[in-house]
Amino acid sequence: MRSGIDRSAGDPSIRPQDDLFGHVNGGWVARTEIPADRGRYGTFDQLRENAESQVRDIITAVAEGDPQPGTVARKVGDLYSSFMDAERIEQLGVAPLAPFLQRIDAVQTSSDVMAVLGELLRAGVDGLVHPIVNTDDRDSSRYVVYLEQAGIGLPDEAYYRDAAHEAIRAAYPGHVERMLTLSGAYAGDAAAAAAARVVDLETRIAKAHWDQVANRDAVKTYTLVDRAGLEELTPDVDWDAYLAGVQAPEGAFDQVIARQPDHLRSMAAALTEVDIETWRDWLRWRVVHALAPYLSDAVVAENFDFYGRTLSGVPQIRDRWKRGVALVEDALGEAVGQLYVEKHFPPHAKERMLELVDNLVEAFRRDFDSLEWMGADTRREALAKLEAFTPKIGYPDKWRDYSSLEVEADDLLGNVARATAFEVDRNLAKLGGPVDRDEWFMTPQTVNAYYNPGLNEIVFPAAILQPPFFDVDADDAVNYGGIGAVIGHEIGHGFDDQGSQYDGEGNLRNWWTDSDRANFDGRAQRLIAQFDELESRDAPGHKVNGALTVGENIGDLGGLTIGHAAYRISHEGGEAPVIDGLTGDQRFFYGWAQVWCGLAREAEAVRLLAIDPHSPMDLRANAARNLTEFHEAFDVREGDGMWVPEDERVRIF
Repeated sequence: MRSGIDRSAGDPSIRPQDDLFGHVNGGWVARTEIPADRGRYGTFDQLRENAESQVRDIITAVAEGDPQPGTVARKVGDLYSSFMDAERIEQLGVAPLAPFLQRIDAVQTSSDVMAVLGELLRAGVDGLVHPIVNTDDRDSSRYVVYLEQAGIGLPDEAYYRDAAHEAIRAAYPGHVERMLTLSGAYAGDAAAAAAARVVDLETRIAKAHWDQVANRDAVKTYTLVDRAGLEELTPDVDWDAYLAGVQAPEGAFDQVIARQPDHLRSMAAALTEVDIETWRDWLRWRVVHALAPYLSDAVVAENFDFYGRTLSGVPQIRDRWKRGVALVEDALGEAVGQLYVEKHFPPHAKERMLELVDNLVEAFRRDFDSLEWMGADTRREALAKLEAFTPKIGYPDKWRDYSSLEVEADDLLGNVARATAFEVDRNLAKLGGPVDRDEWFMTPQTVNAYYNPGLNEIVFPAAILQPPFFDVDADDAVNYGGIGAVIGHEIGHGFDDQGSQYDGEGNLRNWWTDSDRANFDGRAQRLIAQFDELESRDAPGHKVNGALTVGENIGDLGGLTIGHAAYRISHEGGEAPVIDGLTGDQRFFYGWAQVWCGLAREAEAVRLLAIDPHSPMDLRANAARNLTEFHEAFDVREGDGMWVPEDERVRIF
């Protein structure tokens, strides 16, 4: 049997006992140059590139078939064509911005600001708040609007205050000035003065933003208010003007969940205290910033120079066709996904995946039954939640209807606006209706997976179900170390520091006894402390934020632990064979490590440490150091690089 391990990627001079990531991936890392259009590159990126090429082939084949007007195939082809028509886009320059800029010129009051923000939301321009329709965390049987903090142009509030981001902060006003100049709305020194006002306003907004750690807290970010409560929280904010601009249905904001109430209070104060001229500057900046990817080369180049080169150290913008594919994916993703599944996802892969999921669920069940730190009452609730899990594999059972979306082959910015408005309307239409438990929040061609606590579901799109994650013809050990551990990771999110606060129905409810929660939190704190001391080889001198990454680290740890247990369940009653000189347990850990093969530019690695809830790739691979099963598989001893004394190994599940 083929093992499914790429031995050519490894570095035999590095022992797995010292560095599992380096042993399994070191050869690939040493000889691989990050593509010029990427900040990081690895297994996920390679699979995404492959899926991207497959999607381009699908799009071009559809377009060449000259489909009938109004069909979804025609919309796919016309949308792609509108982006690829570089000559027309260059001829138009920034003229497509004129209607937006004229509307902003007419802004005279804070009510006007809110009205324009509502209108701009429908065109793809984010504002002071980002409304998200999702299931109510405390009542998963209904939809509600969440109001998420927004309004800044840098990646995170920390960029406006931390010394570590001083260079980015210094470069930012010049970028804003150049973009405002390119928009045609300013001439001479006026753009510099406007940029200074914009950055000052964003700095004020950022001061009230919650940080990344606070934003992970499911309880802290849940404040349900009715319309009167929202108006009390945000006095003098004209929500009626905003809702009219959004074209929201009646009663859309009768109840909302304020994710960060401090931001809403600060926003209300700023709308009253900041002069209208500054708000007009900021609105113009928001427009040219959001719509830059769809404008002439000069605007695209300036936008990339800051957000690509300066922020992430990426030297080259992605090819135009790749950016065109991304647009089609965003606007018509499930239409393309239906064709992708027909061409690239064999039915037997779904059957094999369901078998893996069953074994992972059984491994979790046995684990909960034997956890020494979990009491009977909490165990009963945990098992009930496990029984209620819904796995979704490959693709949705019903596909999205795009019949009401209008696409024109010669109107790129109009297409972007109409596609955004389509999504805004589709989501707002959920309010007051039954929860759609068949909906997917990723397309089948997405190389990723997710856990949704509100629906208590794990979702694995078709595109991730390929080597090295999953090889239908390869050895079980490598599949369990790859996709099996990823399945365990996603199930584990249902029991991580935040997911564990939701019950089996998807409701935010404390189902833990105090002593069991204290035991769990103590283990999570040990994991936080462990990762706080680590730094990635891609960003030497920069430590991981253990509190930011703890949820994903718990997911990795649980995925490894339960994935390994599920692998043993898969061959109960028989001994795993030795293949390629490796035992089954060793192949399992190889399978895990090769999933995280990759490297990053230093600037991008530093950026991700500030905002990404995932640990760097090398540290994810080497999370195996916490497992006694890893120490036993490779005879890891004191003094070895991966050695962790038994009493310091963190084990939650």
